[in-house]
Amino acid sequence: MVFLLGIIKVVSSKFAIFAAVFQASMMKFLKLLRVEQWVKNLFVFLPLFFSGNIMKTNLFWESVFAFVIFSLAASCIYIINDYSDIESDRKHPEKRKRPLASGAISKKFALIILGILVVVDVTLILFAQNHFHQNMWKFSTIIIIYFLMNLAYTFKLKHVAIIDVTIIAVGFVLRVLAGGYITGIYISQWAILLTFILALVLALGKRRGELINAQISGKTRKSLDGYNVQFADIALSISVTLAIVSYLMFTVQPEVQERFGIKIFYTFIFVVFAFMRYLQQTLVYNKTESPTKIVYKDRYIQFTVILWIFSFLLLIYDKQFLS
Repeated sequence: MVFLLGIIKVVSSKFAIFAAVFQASMMKFLKLLRVEQWVKNLFVFLPLFFSGNIMKTNLFWESVFAFVIFSLAASCIYIINDYSDIESDRKHPEKRKRPLASGAISKKFALIILGILVVVDVTLILFAQNHFHQNMWKFSTIIIIYFLMNLAYTFKLKHVAIIDVTIIAVGFVLRVLAGGYITGIYISQWAILLTFILALVLALGKRRGELINAQISGKTRKSLDGYNVQFADIALSISVTLAIVSYLMFTVQPEVQERFGIKIFYTFIFVVFAFMRYLQQTLVYNKTESPTKIVYKDRYIQFTVILWIFSFLLLIYDKQFLS
C-alpha cells in the first residue's frame, strides 16, 4: 500500500509539473497572438446584431467564421509587428514583457507560428469561398486590404502622425464591412461613420497614453513624432464631440426611427456617459493604459455598454417595447 501511494504521489507530482509547464507555454503562446485584442474583431457581429438577424443560425455562424478569420489575420500582424520591433520594445516599460521582446519565445518559433496561422487563415477563406454566398470575394478582398494596410502600418505608416490613427480607424470599418459581406447584410453609411469615429477616439486615446508614458520614462519613440499631449487632448476632445453629435443625428433620422422606433433617441444617454467616463479616465486620472485595457477594467464603462446593448436588444427584438 505504501509503495502504491508512493507511485501515485510521484505520478501526481510529475503531472502537476507537466500541467504547470503546459500552462506557462500556453500563456506565452496566447500573449504572442495577443488574444485579448481579439475583442476588437467583435465588430464583425455588428451588422448581424443591428439587422435583427442574430437568431438566424446560418448568419450567426458565418459571422463567427468572419471573427475567426479576422482574428487570425490580426494575430499574424501582431507577430510581424513584435518581430520587427523587438529592440525598441525591450526599451519600453510595458512592451518589454511581450514574448519576443522578453525572450520567452524565440524568433524561429514565432516565424513557425506565423506560417501556420497564414496557412490556416488562407484555408478558412478558401473554405468560405466554396460554401458561402457570392459576396465572399468582397469579404476576401477586405481581409487582403486589412492585411496589406497593416503591413504598411507596421513597417512605415505607424511613424506618420495622423495617418497612423486613421489606419487604425479604417481597420475597424473593415471589420464591420467584413461582417456585412460574409452575411450579405447591407452596411449603412451611418454604421461606417460611427465606427470610424469611435475607432478614431480609441486610437487617439492610445497615442495620448503613449505620450504620457514617454514623459514619465523620459524615453520617446519615432511613432510619437508629430504628437504632443496638448494636440492629443484637443484631437481627442474633437473626436468625442463629433462621435456624440453623429450618434444624436443617427438616432433622429426618419429611416432609423422607423426601423428601431422613436425610443432609440434615449440611448444617447449611455453613449454620452460612456464617452464622458472615458475622457475622465484619460484626461483627469491620466490613465496611460490602452483604451482596450480601460474598457476591460472600468466597471462604469462596462455597465454602460451592457445597458446600451440591452436597450438595442429591446428595440430590435421586443416589438411590444416599441409600441
